[in-house]
Amino acid sequence: MFERISRSIALVKMSWRILMEDKKLLVFPVLSGLVMLLVIATFILPLIFSNGALSLSTESVTGIVLLFLFYLLSSFVVIFFNVGLISSVYAKLQGRDMTVGEGLSAPVAHLGSILAWAFIAATVGLVLRLVEDRAGGVGQIAGGLVGGVWSLVTMFVLPVLVFEEKGVVDAMKESLGLFKRTWGENFVGSLSIGLVFFAIGIVGFLLVLATLLLGDILVFYAAVVLFIVLVAALAILATAMQGIFVVALYTYAKTGRVPAAFDRELVEGAFAPRVQKFGGNI
Repeated sequence: MFERISRSIALVKMSWRILMEDKKLLVFPVLSGLVMLLVIATFILPLIFSNGALSLSTESVTGIVLLFLFYLLSSFVVIFFNVGLISSVYAKLQGRDMTVGEGLSAPVAHLGSILAWAFIAATVGLVLRLVEDRAGGVGQIAGGLVGGVWSLVTMFVLPVLVFEEKGVVDAMKESLGLFKRTWGENFVGSLSIGLVFFAIGIVGFLLVLATLLLGDILVFYAAVVLFIVLVAALAILATAMQGIFVVALYTYAKTGRVPAAFDRELVEGAFAPRVQKFGGNI
């Protein structure tokens, strides 16, 4: 257990090193966040001015339709910029350096596939939301578990869509196959990036609470603002690092070769104990 944790931390450090070598990779999650704010405003403002006539809830057909449209648009935005991110990362791990414009050309060239995958993602999200709302606490637990598994088994969908030019259905099958053959129970590395940044966020939150002991409300408000900035920064960094990590794992899973920027022992360790069997099939 301690070995896995240590390996995960080392992988996070390597992803961080690559990110620091090419900071323009941060542009993609930043753009994604900015566009998402516009999407949220597009839906929230009409809801506010409708005086309760409209809502993003599962209590009415109108609410369900609006909720699906919100999921669809937000999924499209996130996927669009993620494709730009992983394309730039893939090029870097291959020894090439993409500009931001070149990175954005990748999702433009795959708009059909992105829209199809966004439709599937939105549908799954809506179904899980319906289950959570209808089944109460049990539904929320079940929805969380299913959502987590869904994220893991589809983690290679975007690389397959973009790098192999496959359709969405084939990409889902390929992603599941790669997951079964190479990931298995060793998903600690995939989750470690999120856990590290979550821990940092928790520390930041505790520091905000600590300012209450000072008895100065202005200091507290300032701490809250800084915490919001911290959360946004952590989200951006985590997204970029996750993109690097996933592309590195995908490259190894497909070719059996570890990108030069990553230590072979550590990446192969993330696939243990199945790497030998998989390697024999290449």
